[in-house]
Amino acid sequence: MDNAARETGASDVGTASRPRGDARRPTLAAVARAAGVAPSTASLAFSGAGPVAAETKERVLAVAAELGYDGPDPRARSLRRGRSGVVGVVLDDRLSDAFRDPVNVQTLDGIAEVAGAAGASLLLVRSPLDGAEGFGPLVDAPMDAVVLIGCNVRIDAAVAVLRRREIPVVAVEAEHIAGAVPIMLDNRDASRRGAEYLRDLGHTDVAVVALPIDPDRTRGPLTPELAGRATSFIALERLRGVHDVFPDAAAVVAGGSAVEEGRLAGATLFAGPSRPTAVVAQSDLLAVGVIVAALDAGLRVPQDVSVVGFDGIRIDDSLLHRSPVQTLTTLVQPAVQKGQAAARAALAMLEGEEPEPAAFRSELRVGDTVGPPPVH
Repeated sequence: MDNAARETGASDVGTASRPRGDARRPTLAAVARAAGVAPSTASLAFSGAGPVAAETKERVLAVAAELGYDGPDPRARSLRRGRSGVVGVVLDDRLSDAFRDPVNVQTLDGIAEVAGAAGASLLLVRSPLDGAEGFGPLVDAPMDAVVLIGCNVRIDAAVAVLRRREIPVVAVEAEHIAGAVPIMLDNRDASRRGAEYLRDLGHTDVAVVALPIDPDRTRGPLTPELAGRATSFIALERLRGVHDVFPDAAAVVAGGSAVEEGRLAGATLFAGPSRPTAVVAQSDLLAVGVIVAALDAGLRVPQDVSVVGFDGIRIDDSLLHRSPVQTLTTLVQPAVQKGQAAARAALAMLEGEEPEPAAFRSELRVGDTVGPPPVH
């Protein structure tokens, strides 16, 4: 037996009885030789991606089990493909907050569904603030492509980092970013339609409860100073939609998309004698909080104040137990479909194909939280 054969034989025999913790990993070629099949046949038997006779597949898997072979080494596969098998998802919220927002969860579900079917994993990263601070994961994390979700309007520096790494970028509901594939939602148009519905019912005194608008998540009335620090593209677009119909509509900014944040903002709106007859909340969770604040102030919904939300999420009945309200009037957005489109665009770029931008439309769903303004 020559040296090459001796080395091969020693490897095959040694791995048959070696403990799993041994650093020498059995190879697919060794499995193929022991099973008496070609390496390509052994590979197909493992992947299930091609026509292999059941008897052959059974024999290959039995030999693999005997040798302690668990499948292709993912590190070697990644090196051969020049990829990590990871799609990065950059969120504008703190990750702990992001998972409290059902819309973020639904969008991530859509991304995971498509990426997972292609064998990719997800890496979640928070959007960095202005400057280089927090760029770490974007600089060195192993990612094949990146999906930005609702990132702030000052993300250009972070995108420049990704471009230098030659990583494809998909931007979901973000201001135009050169080189990024856009996945858009009609935030401004949808908000305008909601405001027009209120106008058509006769409302003239309308206020907005806005999503966080600056990096510090400053709560309170939207002053010119706060507007000058605004970085949230989604919040700004939804505000513009209402101002297209009610140019003088006041706005109170919440510290997050949460029921309690909506309650705090609503309490501010209903504290004075000149309260609005209708409130447009920039998320359904904020809208529920506004309804709670209205009830706390002794107001009826919709007889004394109308409330419109945005998102179309399922509202837990317990959140509205104090109110006769059954269904929220809201703009229903296709969050899962947004995520699916983003993942398809990212995967297309990885395969050298032309990615498809996408634009989605929200639908006004009329519930029982909106009615004509009260007659005084």
